[in-house]
Amino acid sequence: MDWARYKDSWPHAAQSRFTLCKPHRWHIQEMGTGPLVLLVHGAGGGTQSWRHLMPLLAQEYHVVAVDLPGQGFTKSGAQQRMGLVPMAQDLTGLCMDQGWKPDAIIGHSAGAAIALEMARHMAPAPPVVGINAALGNFKGLAGLLFPMMAKALAMTPWVARMFTASTLRPQSVTRLIEGTGSHLPQEDLRWYRALIGDEGHVDGTLAMMAQWDLNPLLRALPAHPSKTLLMTGDRDKAVPPSTSRDVAAKMPDARHLSLPGLGHLAHEEDAEAVFSALRAFLQENLS
Repeated sequence: MDWARYKDSWPHAAQSRFTLCKPHRWHIQEMGTGPLVLLVHGAGGGTQSWRHLMPLLAQEYHVVAVDLPGQGFTKSGAQQRMGLVPMAQDLTGLCMDQGWKPDAIIGHSAGAAIALEMARHMAPAPPVVGINAALGNFKGLAGLLFPMMAKALAMTPWVARMFTASTLRPQSVTRLIEGTGSHLPQEDLRWYRALIGDEGHVDGTLAMMAQWDLNPLLRALPAHPSKTLLMTGDRDKAVPPSTSRDVAAKMPDARHLSLPGLGHLAHEEDAEAVFSALRAFLQENLS
């Protein structure tokens, strides 16, 4: 995405900066002081996903949000490093480069998987919060076909152009978001229109999907060292809430919390409710 086009309007643009930490040129937003909380968005999102929650957390914490490689305003320097393990490694490398030692990591959807993958290699392992965590593989035939389809789409140059053209109409983006079980005001939907309307962002998201492999993380979860809170909106249509409930039962120190009336973008629909639950968990585990 072109920062020059959005620098005067993007949420919390005044807190944005860019840095090269090979192989990527990262878009970073920072605010607040205190224990460091790292925010990791999901596939197809960006720092704007945290626009409501970030200022609430910044009242008590040093909050850092980044765009994942190839998404938002982060420029990927290695197209082959868009899977779960490489992105977790590269984000950990960015933390080391910037002198950050996360006291907690919060991830949404696929970002929760990245958070857990990062945390299990850190010593001591920081607490992790997953919001509607995407921690389940497709079952049966879909489990075979989906990765193959994603790889094929990612290697087809015109797919991103076709997708962005088909979703430029406002009602198309509204339907896409509402299909996740969430309802956002038009002011918030405009940022998704910007993301989905950008070919580079869509290409980066497709590459992430094509290279995604949860299996190493899933095998490690029964011995995962982090204290973990998995929050789910009970109206999430993108990731079944039962996924987080089942994963929490398998982890040594994890619990599940249901958020009534919220969908996949729970932290955007009701940041206050999510913050209240987050704050209690962070205060308990960062004391």
